[in-house]
Formats: sequence, structure tokens, C-alpha cells
Amino acid sequence: MLGVILKGHDYKYEVAELIKLFTTQFKFVDNKDVGMMLENSVVFYNDKVFSKTVYLENYQVIYDSLDHRNIEGLSEQEIKKVTKETIKRSMYNVLMKKFNSYVPWGILTGIRPVKIVHTLLDKNLSEEDIRENLKTNYLISDEKIDLALNIAKRERKFIYPIDENKISLYVSIPFCPTRCYYCSFPANPLKQFGHLKKNYLEKLIIEIKGLAKLLQETNKEIETLYIGGGTPTTLDADEMDILIKALFKELDLSKIKEFTVEAGRPDTINREILECLKKNNVTRISINPQTMNQETLDKIGRGHSVEEIKEAFNLAREIGFDNINMDLILGLEGENVEMVRNTLEEIKKLSPESLTVHTLAIKRASKLKEKMDEYVLTQYEEMVKMIDLSMEYAKEMNLNPYYMYRQKQMLGNLENIGYAKEGYECIYNMQIMEEKQSNYALGAGSISKFVYVDEDRIERVENVKNVEQYIDRVEEMIDRKKEEVLKNAN
Repeated sequence: MLGVILKGHDYKYEVAELIKLFTTQFKFVDNKDVGMMLENSVVFYNDKVFSKTVYLENYQVIYDSLDHRNIEGLSEQEIKKVTKETIKRSMYNVLMKKFNSYVPWGILTGIRPVKIVHTLLDKNLSEEDIRENLKTNYLISDEKIDLALNIAKRERKFIYPIDENKISLYVSIPFCPTRCYYCSFPANPLKQFGHLKKNYLEKLIIEIKGLAKLLQETNKEIETLYIGGGTPTTLDADEMDILIKALFKELDLSKIKEFTVEAGRPDTINREILECLKKNNVTRISINPQTMNQETLDKIGRGHSVEEIKEAFNLAREIGFDNINMDLILGLEGENVEMVRNTLEEIKKLSPESLTVHTLAIKRASKLKEKMDEYVLTQYEEMVKMIDLSMEYAKEMNLNPYYMYRQKQMLGNLENIGYAKEGYECIYNMQIMEEKQSNYALGAGSISKFVYVDEDRIERVENVKNVEQYIDRVEEMIDRKKEEVLKNAN
């Protein structure tokens, strides 16, 4: 167990998040104890902040590192940010010596590394200066700097110039055939909650009407529409038709650039639902296998076969969908590099327009978190090989990386990457990740994000997760959004 002592500050959360990249076997202590100790101290002197980290074994200093930054003229908030980064750099250098780990994102523990690149590009820094900034301040590897820079440059033509009158719209359908073991999203199994679908849809339309009035009053324009979940195609064709027609009737969707529906689970896809989506001008769908290995599908609770995935994809092509995304998860229980290769080979044959490659994250609300001891998770070195392999296959399929994010508790502190053929990038995904546009969200478990670009501020407004509570309290969900908008309109 590694004992951790902090002197001159109490940034326990930030320090803990960094140490977790190297080991989970640590605890904060007040005094030096015999054994392994990590001590970090901060002092301010002559408009500079100094951070010194020392690693000791049996009171003997084994490794140490000193880092400092100038804080002259900075605001209180900026000083706090610089101080945290200085602490993390000095600790990172010592932890790397002790554990010799592969930590390619350096001291970054946040989920949006590309956002930092956008901020630097906004300051008109050259590519060379941006690389130097990322390497010096965040200790990011060259490989990841290249990735973040390439994605930022690809995103900018879709995100800029920023127009605060434009928003993205998310609609949550919180039902699934079954709940996958890694899932933390609103996913109410149909067996227990299917009887609520009709009532839920009625209340969702009430929230749509409430939002329509709010958008009209504030002169907001919807740029993209995304129906997610759960699994939206747990609605049958008639229910989906009612929902989409209500969206187009109540909202001004005449200027949307993109309309995505997550078809998600192949066991919810049939001719009727696909024809309904096509008839209602859905431009992009997701058919998400997660893996193309049957034994893994059975383990994770998917309840469908590999053949059903292929049949659903081919049916969507037959009906005329020319923009299909597929999601994969790397690091699923029992999977090795060759199994991932098999998945990628099968995906390559189908040739989707986009591919989203996720690294397994151990989410707090998932069954996986509850039963960690029952699952064998992919070792870190294997995960890196899987990520590299997925990049190779994406390149072979002419898919470019166009957005990226990271999650807490992600295996190896790695990343999720969205790849797409030229011209098939998902605008909604990019706007959600880079947080330059407000996202209004409807339905149980959804979270609206109100972005105030000029103030570099984001306010989150949550809808209740429980479907029955949502049905009973839908007017309150409307009022929550209204309150946030009106509060900031004055």
C-alpha cells in the first residue's frame, strides 16, 4: 500500500485521479509510516508556485521531482488551475519512475483532451507551439498529441464559427430488450417496464411541446436531432412514427443538418421499424454489435446472434440507409486481440460509414461494477494492442478519426474514438464532445447542457432517471429547463 501525504494543499481528488493511472493501492495519511510513501508539498514564492514530490521507502528517498510555474498576473481561478497542474506534473514524474507505466495522456485525467487543443487554436497558436504546450504542460505523448491535433483540425469546420442561437437536441428512449452488464445508461428492460412505453411516449410529447415554446421564445435553431437511449427501436414502428411526427409538428426542424436514431440492438430491428425511420427522413442510424464474437455477446447479456447483426445491417442497406454507424467495445470479458481482429474483419466486410470504438469503462451504475470479481478484464498491454489494431482497420476502411472522448474508470486511461468516412462525420457527436453548443435533452435520464461560451461556463440540468417519476413529473422537467434559460436571459 502506498501512503500519500499532501503538504500546503488539499487537492486530494485531483491527486487521487492521477495516482489511479498507476495504482489503486494507495491511501492518504497524515504522517510518514515505514514502507512506501509519496509526499507532495506546495509552496508559493516570488510569484511562482513550486511543487516537490518525493517517493520514500523506509524513510529513504528513492525518487524526487520538482516542478514550478510562474503565476504573476493570474486570476485566483487561473492560479488554482496552474497549481493543480504543477502538482500533477511533479507527481507524474515520480510515479513514472516508480511504476514505469504506459500513461500516454500524461497528467490529463479529464474526458475531453481535444477541447484543450481547440482552446489553443482559438489563441492562434501555431501547430508547433501547440505541440510544445501539450508536451510541456500536460506531458502527453507525441502519438496522442498527433491524434488530438488531427481530430481538432477535422472538427473545426463543423463547430466554427460558433453560433449561440443554434442548439442540438437529444431525445431519450430509456428502454432496452435486456440490460448489458457494462451499461450505466437509462436502460429499463422491456420485460419489467414495457407496459410503461405508451404512457412514457405521451408524457415525452408533452415535454416536446414545452420545449417548443421555450425555443420559440428564445429564438433558438435546432442544428441536429439525436434519438438515443436505452434502445430507441424498442418502440415499435407505430410508436416511433408517433414520436417523430410529434417532433416535426411541434418543433421547427426545417434547418436540421442531421437526424440520427440509435437502432442499437439488432434484436429490435425489423423491416417495419427501418421503413418507418426512412419514411420519416432519418439520415443516420447506429447498429451496434459491440463485438462480433458470439460467446462474448452471450456473456454480456445481449441476447442476439452475430448473424442477426449482419442481417439487420444488410436490411438497413436494402431499405436505403447510406449512413450507418457501428459501435464496438474493446476490453470485454474474456476477449483477446485475435477476437477483436475477428470483430474488425466482420465489420470491414459490412463497410459502415462510421465506426465508434469504445474502451470498456467500469461505470458505477453498471452490473460490471457490482460484480467486478466475477469478470476477467483485459490486461492493460492487451488493451493497447486492441486500440492500435482498431486504428489499423479504421485506416484500411478509409475511416478518419473525427471525435474522441475519455471516461472515468476507463481501462488503461485510454480513449474512445469515432471514425468516419469523409463527409459522414456526426455533427452531433462533435458538438457534444467539444461543448461549444448547448444541448437540450428530453426524456427520462437525459441531461441538458447549457453552454455559455463567453463565460467559459456550462450548466447541467438533469431530468429524473426513473421512468415512473418522469411520467408523474414531466411538467417539472419542462420548468427546470425554463428556469435555467430565464435565469441567464436577464
